[in-house]
Amino acid sequence: MKKINIFTAIALGIVLFASCTQKERASIKKHPVTLRLSENHVSGYPTSLADEEFARLVKERTEGRIKIEVREGGALAQNEGDAIEGLKSGDLAFTRVSASSVAAFVSQINAIQFPYLYRNSEHMWKVLNGDIGQKILAGIETSGSGLVGLCYYDAGSRNFYVTRPIHSVADMEGLRIRVMNSQIMLDMCEALGAKGVTGLTMTEIRGAIERDQIDGAENNFPSYQSNGDYSIAPYFVKDQHTRVPEILIASKKVLDRLDAADVEIIKQVAKETQDYEIQKWKEREQLSEKISRENGCQVIELTNQAYAEFQKAMEPVYKKHGGKYMDIIEAIRAVN
Repeated sequence: MKKINIFTAIALGIVLFASCTQKERASIKKHPVTLRLSENHVSGYPTSLADEEFARLVKERTEGRIKIEVREGGALAQNEGDAIEGLKSGDLAFTRVSASSVAAFVSQINAIQFPYLYRNSEHMWKVLNGDIGQKILAGIETSGSGLVGLCYYDAGSRNFYVTRPIHSVADMEGLRIRVMNSQIMLDMCEALGAKGVTGLTMTEIRGAIERDQIDGAENNFPSYQSNGDYSIAPYFVKDQHTRVPEILIASKKVLDRLDAADVEIIKQVAKETQDYEIQKWKEREQLSEKISRENGCQVIELTNQAYAEFQKAMEPVYKKHGGKYMDIIEAIRAVN
């Protein structure tokens, strides 16, 4: 077989490329794109599993044109704020964050985080998947933040867990509760007759209870169980005071570099993973409750009357913080 030198090969390649149709040229020039997704939760966590499902479906639906590399455990960004900055600059393509982390760009998100707003999980998902939630999600892209909201994920409800039983608002009197660094959360505790305590990390809760600095904390079941807090605060009160969803968001800079058809695939696939994540969250929540109960946790379900008391106690909180959001809050309450 006659050998050809490198210059002849290059020339031949140019001729062959020139003879291709426009569609064939585009196919030759197009290479698989690898995009990075930052996840602060560990591998196996419900949102991490949903991230991986999202990556799998995107690769499948784009026939390998787009590959998403999911990096968990904060490997790409130490916290949600850093991940968001990475998206704005285009260094990262996707991240999963708490809705509260996006409220700085879309203030209406604050409206969906008020305490004792939802009657149950079904009520929240009807709101988020309806006009209210979808307008807020779309508002992320039009906010000028450089972010694009793709879908909501479940993070369960936050509940009180303490060293003594709580069956009514009266039982909250005098309790010192570790809460997130949020004025609404501090005011929520005050309205219930308790005292909110900030400045403690999740890993410091048990020690603070042992030193009689606090009487308990509040969080979802998976966090309560994984931290082993049932060993020191055995009463888990299902008051479901807040439900703050997670949001899968994308970098507008990155999406603008992709073909419009592939962007639509990404957006569609993200919404499809929502139900997957919700199911994984339910499974994790049920497992965490089972493990906690087996280790001495006593779960307290509030009666409808007691829950109504907790809701009514929030009037000063809504008056103080909800003024500019009351139209959205009332619309949420009216959702059947």
